[in-house]
Amino acid sequence: MQRFLISAAHKSSGKTTVSVGLAAALVQAGRAVQTFKKGPDYIDPMWLAAASGRPCRNLDFHISSPEALREEFARHGAGAEVCLVEGNKGLYDGLDLEGSNSNAALARTLDLPVVLVLDARGMTRGIAPLILGYQAFDPELRIAGVILSRLGGSRHEAKLRAVIEHYTEVPVLGAMHEDPQLAIVERHLGLMPVNEAAAAKARIAALADAVGKQVDLARLLELTRSAAPLPAVPPLQASTRADAPSVRIGIARDEAFGFYYADDLEAMQRAGATLVPFSTLRDARLPEVDAVFIGGGFPEMFMPQLQANVRLRNALRDALESGLPAYAECGGLMYLSRSITWRGETRRMVGAIPGDVVMHERPVGRGYVRMEQNAAHPWGGGLPGEVHAHEFHYSSLENLDAGTVFAYRMTRGHGTDGAHDGIVRGNLLASYCHLRSAGGRDWAARFVEFVRRCKARTDVRPALSAV
Repeated sequence: MQRFLISAAHKSSGKTTVSVGLAAALVQAGRAVQTFKKGPDYIDPMWLAAASGRPCRNLDFHISSPEALREEFARHGAGAEVCLVEGNKGLYDGLDLEGSNSNAALARTLDLPVVLVLDARGMTRGIAPLILGYQAFDPELRIAGVILSRLGGSRHEAKLRAVIEHYTEVPVLGAMHEDPQLAIVERHLGLMPVNEAAAAKARIAALADAVGKQVDLARLLELTRSAAPLPAVPPLQASTRADAPSVRIGIARDEAFGFYYADDLEAMQRAGATLVPFSTLRDARLPEVDAVFIGGGFPEMFMPQLQANVRLRNALRDALESGLPAYAECGGLMYLSRSITWRGETRRMVGAIPGDVVMHERPVGRGYVRMEQNAAHPWGGGLPGEVHAHEFHYSSLENLDAGTVFAYRMTRGHGTDGAHDGIVRGNLLASYCHLRSAGGRDWAARFVEFVRRCKARTDVRPALSAV
């Protein structure tokens, strides 16, 4: 088996382009590839999953202990021939002085060699001290090789190879020449999601072809081979009793909404839920379901289409007012609000949340958060201590009713109003923050059990007051 972590000196170095191309090229070469992404991220994993043909798994120090990360890596990597972990930001970047949650820390935790992608634009001889410095900063970390990115041509490549060979002992595993046609479109919050990119398959195929021609795949696999097998990890068990009634949960999956962690969806299924996809853009009615889950996405990019689908918006609002259990995160919260305003345009949304979303040029909330659950949380079963989550939003929710009920108090991060998150409306919980079913905090199972309780009630479900 081959196992390695792909990192860089800084973000926007071409790391994701190389990672996606590598995954696709190795699959084309007949290898079973399992991809992982460090930290909280939806968009890069979507591209990596499309390239590898397997769900990408997130590894996050903020959510899981080092022991749990090793277990997750072993569980999902056991059935693959190649395990490719894409880092985030730079190799040594982290939240604290010691770099305890850095890419380097993850490489040490999982005993992975590092493949360093270096943005070499404008560099020649200066590439050598950069590589030597990265080696010397943490001698225990093994840099298996470098892939040069964004090169200006064959002459530039030849100079860099000569410098690296002369001054260092680090192998050059590849040299990717600058090609704007290979770049994945970037915008606020990162790359364009693969569920929006109509030509995603063609772009991935082009990346695989470029990497196959410009990276020495055989040398890469030779230098990242691991003699030790991954430890055996017991399979995850069902989180509910065998005779528990099943429930059907509608999940919004289309171009506007696609930010879901594979582990969370699988946790819902282990808890006894059948997931039923529906489209906020094309479906005129909700499927027959016991609850709804609307995850994150970019609803602002599809405001006209979302507004135009009046029948679904009305059906969803009527269902929520009648007490249909629902959970919404970030983009889902935006969709359930009264309206979204962006770039001078305002469009009507579902109207289940008494507030209006306004997009901004700069992030309102971005990064790791910590929250404390209170008694208003509709799912019950409060968890001790703080809830660890993350948020990425350029919008704020304005004109909220003064009596809005929140399920969380923020101890770190912005949430909805800088102090709270988790708007509660009947059986609806809507948050800017994204939860993860990891680290012993299985929100997915709690939500499924809440849906099961609601389904079993014989009394009338509480209705929302008029918005």
